Amino acid sequence: MRRALLAAVAIAFAAPAAADVDGDYTTVVKADYIFGCMASNGQTRQALEHCACSIDTIAAILPYSEYEEAETILRMNQVAGQSSEVFRSTGQFRDIVADLRRAQAEAEIKCFP
Repeated sequence: MRRALLAAVAIAFAAPAAADVDGDYTTVVKADYIFGCMASNGQTRQALEHCACSIDTIAAILPYSEYEEAETILRMNQVAGQSSEVFRSTGQFRDIVADLRRAQAEAEIKCFP
């Protein structure tokens, strides 16, 4: 059921480019992460280097499919109303997001000294 629900949501919120068959993060996905990271950390060359390191570290920890699931859940958590409550209240979904948060924490320790 979880996979079917995630698949339906992923289709509704599909990214412009899907990952390669081998599970690698696409350039578009990495660039999107880096742009968001730089918006939060400054538009400097140093921020670019830290943010690129961060997504590379996350990609080394999480397969793209797990990253995509977590990002989908996080987007759905932002939707107001009862229809998104399942994404906030289901333990399995919280665990998926927690895996992403752990990867982000490791990336922050490694890449933002």
